[in-house]
Amino acid sequence: MYEIMTLERTIANSFQMDDRTWSRHANPWSVWTRFTVLPLLILAIWSRVWLGWLSLLPIAIALFWMWFNPRLFPKPETTNNWASKAVLGERVWLNRDRIPVPKHHQRVPNILSIISALGIPFLILGLVNLEIYPTLMGVILISMGKLWFIDRMVWLYEDMKDDNFFIVAGCIEKFVDRG
Repeated sequence: MYEIMTLERTIANSFQMDDRTWSRHANPWSVWTRFTVLPLLILAIWSRVWLGWLSLLPIAIALFWMWFNPRLFPKPETTNNWASKAVLGERVWLNRDRIPVPKHHQRVPNILSIISALGIPFLILGLVNLEIYPTLMGVILISMGKLWFIDRMVWLYEDMKDDNFFIVAGCIEKFVDRG
């Protein structure tokens, strides 16, 4: 059967984010340390000035860190915190084609994703030309858009958790807060 996937589910699938990985990514340590990915990647790309072709090694390490981070930390003992709720909200959002989200949550996350995406050309321009201001502009747009997006995911999660069931990656999971 042909299934149309959301962009977010396509990205998650490219990172091989299965149920176990998502549950581990709900650990606040995973969420907060994931914010190191962009600065590390920028530094690794910028290192071409000092390292030449050897800069491919720190770039590969930064990309590996982006993939490995959601797998590193154990499943959290509780999801009663902002970071865990953000991840759970992302799960709900990426499955919005399977279970509809409330009307007031349908537009803003897309706008925030566009804001983040608007930072990418600035970031690329800054990194290609080794210019700090476009690089910083890109980082600001990407990071602020993402932070606001995940804050909206907390709100989405809070609005939908009262149903006690989510359709997540094709299976039904019961919400357990334990907090």
